[in-house]
Parts: sequence; C-alpha cells; structure tokens
Amino acid sequence: MEWIKDAKRIVVKVGTSVLTTDCHALDESRVAELTRDVARLVSAGKEVLLVTSGAIGAGMGVLGWEKRPQEIHLLQAAAAVGQGQLMGSYAEKLRGWGIKAAQILLTREDLTHRKRYLNARQTMRALLKEGVVPVINENDTVSTEEIRFGDNDELSALLAHLMDAHLLVLLTDVDGFEERSGGASHEGARVIPVVSEITPELERLAHGTSKDTSSGGMASKIRAARLVTANGIPMVLANGTKPQVLSQLVLAGKLSGTLFVPKSGKKIQARKRWLVFTARPKGRLQVDAGAREALTKSGRSLLASGVRRVHGAFAGGDLVSVVDDAGGEFARGRVAYSSDELNRIAGMNSSQIGEILKRKAREVIHRDQMVILVHTP
Repeated sequence: MEWIKDAKRIVVKVGTSVLTTDCHALDESRVAELTRDVARLVSAGKEVLLVTSGAIGAGMGVLGWEKRPQEIHLLQAAAAVGQGQLMGSYAEKLRGWGIKAAQILLTREDLTHRKRYLNARQTMRALLKEGVVPVINENDTVSTEEIRFGDNDELSALLAHLMDAHLLVLLTDVDGFEERSGGASHEGARVIPVVSEITPELERLAHGTSKDTSSGGMASKIRAARLVTANGIPMVLANGTKPQVLSQLVLAGKLSGTLFVPKSGKKIQARKRWLVFTARPKGRLQVDAGAREALTKSGRSLLASGVRRVHGAFAGGDLVSVVDDAGGEFARGRVAYSSDELNRIAGMNSSQIGEILKRKAREVIHRDQMVILVHTP
C-alpha cells in the first residue's frame, strides 16, 4: 500500500454510472461527494487530475432519452447538451471548497501528434502548479470513430502516462474485480483484492457492459490496467458510489476494491511511451513461444522467424499488437514492414528475407520501438 499512500500525482477516472441517476440525470449529490473527497486530497498536498464520464448520460437525461444511441451524431448531440451541465456542476462544487477547476477536452488526435501531446502536458502541469484541478473528458462533440479513445478508461490510462502519474484510480459502481466479473456485481462473488499479473484467465472473466449510459465495461478496465502497470503505475478499481472512497484509499491507506500491481517501479522512457501508447494498434502479429520468451525475458527485438500469423492491414511504421498463441496481447510496437510484406516473410530467417523482398532484412519490431505489457519473472 506504500505505492498508494506515497502517490503525489493521481489520475482519478469516474464513470457515468457513478455520476448519473437511474433516470439518466446528473446526480448532483454524487458530484458533491466526489468533489468533497477530491478536496481532501488536494488539502493533503496531492495533485489530482479528474477524468470524467457522464456528459452523454447527463445529456440523455436533459433530452429525455432512455437508451444510449448508437449513431455517433446522436451521441455527439447528447454530449453537447450534457458537457456544460457536467462541467458547471464540478466547477461550482469545487469552488465551494476553495478549489478552481479547468475544463480540458481531448481527442486521440491531440495525443498522437507529438507537439500537441507536449502542449497538453505543459498546460496540465501549469494548472497543477497553480492548485487547479483539471477536469478532463473526451471531446465527444467532435470525435469521430477514427480519433476516439473508445472509452474514458483508456483515456485515463493514457493521461497517467502523459502526466507521469503515480497512481490511477478508476471509480465505478462495482466493488472491484470479481472472480466472476462483468458489467455489474454478482451476489456472493468474491472481490479479488490484489492482481499481480493480468493473465489470459483474468481477461476471460472481464466483459463489456450492457448499461444504457455506459461504454467499455470491465474489459476496458483490464486494458487500462495492462497499459499503466506496464509503465510502473499501480491502478485501483473501486466503488465510487461509496462515501470517502478516495480519501480512505489515498490518505488512510485502506484498500477498498482491487489493486493492480505494476510490473516494476521503473518508468518507460517518455518518448517511447508516446510512440507506443497513444495510437490505436492497426493490426496484430501472432508469434511463437520462443519469440515471446525472447521478447519478454531477454529484451530482444522481434524477428520475422518468430512471426506465425499476421492479422489486419497496416503499413511500415504503424503500431501493432504482439500476441501469443492464445491471442493474448503481451507487447506493442512500431512495425518495420507492411502487412503485405510480413505475410510474405513470416517464419523466415534473415538470410531468406533479402531474396524475397530484394532488400536488407530488418527487425520486424526493434526493441527500442516496443513496450512489453506483461510481467517478466
């Protein structure tokens, strides 16, 4: 628990289910309780970045919609209606505790461009220095499918990387990751207090969500945990509907929920984090057991001889996932070959590649362009 109590900079993501009522309206009492808890952390000298869902849910309530629409223009309309209401509620309630709030709306495109990525980081650092709480959301009113993060769990994980956070806390309406976890708590199911490794078995327990106002579900929370723990950042999944859950966790050191233990305390180089984590993988490379061991235990580059199968269409320089025989993602990296080229040379040794492609063989993914996402005992 020292990771948690010693955390100075904390990213807190709060889900729609925590912030809205059963009637799809913004729950002002929940916002009040959350901001009170955030104020406790700020008073204790912590820096808090708040990633909030709820704009679409709040907008649905105003518009009288009972079911979350699928069409992106309707989602954008709901977000446009709800975002102002949501931010106004945060600003008013934080102001009551003597804390200023700043609204930041992001798309994936803001983080995939290096200059904009650095600008976002500098802006948020300046806000934290002034004691301001950045309130961050995906810019749902303009995001298209190509530039969406997908859900705020992923956005919060990327923000933790961007800001060199010491802890990520995901607040939802369940008590933690359960032995039979999904989109809602199951009566009698045991919450797993500590997850030291994200295994394929654990991933099979995680499901999406069927809630009308939400997206992602438990599967997206596991993806977020994999991303941040790979960079030495612990993550806690806790029930945000419980009072004082944040201050009890961070200030009193009382774990309520599930702690995902980081792979190590060592942070990945900043530029490498940007290269590997901000873009969405364009494809997957399935590798054999020998290649997996060489990558995870020996820190080697991926060679064509270890590639068994190529999934998707991508160009050289694109980001791809590296998966094992069971389909479990264990690494990400920038690939040197296109999918067409890799389909021709998969499984071949370096001496054969020159004959096929008529140029000098290279690593499929150089180790400097790769991040390992699993524990390597």
